[in-house]
Amino acid sequence: MVSKLVLVLLLFHHVVIAQYPSCPDEERSALLQFKDSFTIDKSASRSTDAYPKVSSWKPAEGGNSTCCSWEGVECDEKTGHVIGLDLGSSCLHGSINSNSSLFRLVHLQRLNLSDNNFNYSQIPPRIRNFPSLTHLDLSISVFSGQVPSELSLLSKLTYLDLSGNVDYLSEDEYRPLLKLEASDLGSLVQNLTSLEVLSLIFVNISSAIPHSVANLSSLKTLALVDCHLFGEFPVRIFQLPNLEFLSVRYNQDLTGYFPEFNQSSPLILLKVSFTGFFGTIPSSIQNLHSLQKLDVAQCNFSEGLVPSSLGNLRQLTYLDISANKFGGLIPDSLANLTQLATFRISTSRLTGPIPSWLGNFSKLEYLDFAFNRLNGSVPASFSNLTNLQILYLHSNTLSGVVQFQIFQNLQFLYQLQLSWNTIEFVTESRILNSTVQQFTVLGLSNCSIGEFPSFLQYQKGLTRLEISESKIRGQVPKWMWNTSLETLVFLDISGNFISDQFPVVLPWVNLVGVRFSTNMFHGSLPIPPPTVLEYAASDNNFTGEISPLLCNMKNL
Repeated sequence: MVSKLVLVLLLFHHVVIAQYPSCPDEERSALLQFKDSFTIDKSASRSTDAYPKVSSWKPAEGGNSTCCSWEGVECDEKTGHVIGLDLGSSCLHGSINSNSSLFRLVHLQRLNLSDNNFNYSQIPPRIRNFPSLTHLDLSISVFSGQVPSELSLLSKLTYLDLSGNVDYLSEDEYRPLLKLEASDLGSLVQNLTSLEVLSLIFVNISSAIPHSVANLSSLKTLALVDCHLFGEFPVRIFQLPNLEFLSVRYNQDLTGYFPEFNQSSPLILLKVSFTGFFGTIPSSIQNLHSLQKLDVAQCNFSEGLVPSSLGNLRQLTYLDISANKFGGLIPDSLANLTQLATFRISTSRLTGPIPSWLGNFSKLEYLDFAFNRLNGSVPASFSNLTNLQILYLHSNTLSGVVQFQIFQNLQFLYQLQLSWNTIEFVTESRILNSTVQQFTVLGLSNCSIGEFPSFLQYQKGLTRLEISESKIRGQVPKWMWNTSLETLVFLDISGNFISDQFPVVLPWVNLVGVRFSTNMFHGSLPIPPPTVLEYAASDNNFTGEISPLLCNMKNL
């Protein structure tokens, strides 16, 4: 019985080995040299799933090893030549140049080096050594400099992604590292006629979009986000027969308009926000039966009323029409959009009440109606939005009593902005720690809360707390000095009736902005942490000398 089992295992071993063709020694050697030219550094990849795929690459042992069995390596089943290399998110750190052994793999058809750190290397012109390449992904890998014109020689490419090669200056600031000359973009579009995916997000192009893009009949994805594009967007691109994903966001000097859409359009995603697109949103947009995401925020669309035709796009999961010139009531036709996860119409001219039917949007995660002229109360039906994470209703003319209890069922809610309405925000005097969700942003300014809401004592991760001009009287509760000590960045308690003394040093160690003007604080001015940029303390009853520590704040 044992001998039979051994025989079966041996046969199985031979079958497993046999399924891999044997790659040429030259190609195995090239791969090992490529591996040895980099260090493994977990910080080189941003993906949480990143791991070093090349750790499985080892020299031949006993003559049986084939590079075709190595992780990330794909070989031709008949010839054994390496035709695919997938090293995305592989923690590779180091430089790459035209001398790299990579370019000896002349049979490559697919190359993915995304999400690594190639240390500001230029994309080597020897990329032309891969005439059979159909798939090239060099995104998010710290490539820099001029995109080589040799890319346009890869005439078989169907997939090209150079996105996300940026230098992060801070969490919100970055500078593009790659630049593509206008003439080279024209050559790319002219020669790569089989392209299905063209993604150049954050590549500095600084030109108009060539009209020849509209000739790429196979194109499914066009992503030209924040590329410093200008001129008018070629309207014929909207008519491409296979185009599913189109995003040209954050090109402020790019203008354009929407055509009449026909029912054969396969568009799934359409994003033109933060551009100069103008005109109207045609009622024929309801013909886009596959459309799931529509973003036209911060454009120059002028329609008057919110287009009721949007209500026929029942498959929408993302809708942002903020900061255009839409006004009037929220049309009831939008009640059909029950698949929405993101719904934004902020900084517009909406009037009337917030519709109660929004409580039926059970998949809603992000709702933003801020900076409008909405009136009436906050619908009690919002308590049904159990997936809601972000709710922005600030800077409207809402009124009435809002019970905190409405939001207590919303366990995922972490940003709540109700400031600058004329509402009264009421909380129960005793709230159990276990029942309160953790907020990062809480805005209750001008909300007549009367006292520090008791649930604040359980908040460990607040970054922004705004409770100014909310008729708060008396002293600051002792627990407030222990709330979100490590995380609070901005605190505004100005314009209340608080009579108390501060600790000698403010306890929040990462504060950037603090406002407590127009109260009745007394005693000494508190010392902020060195991170503070804004410190507003006027119109109180402080006495004594100003501490030299405050005078020496370098960032203030």
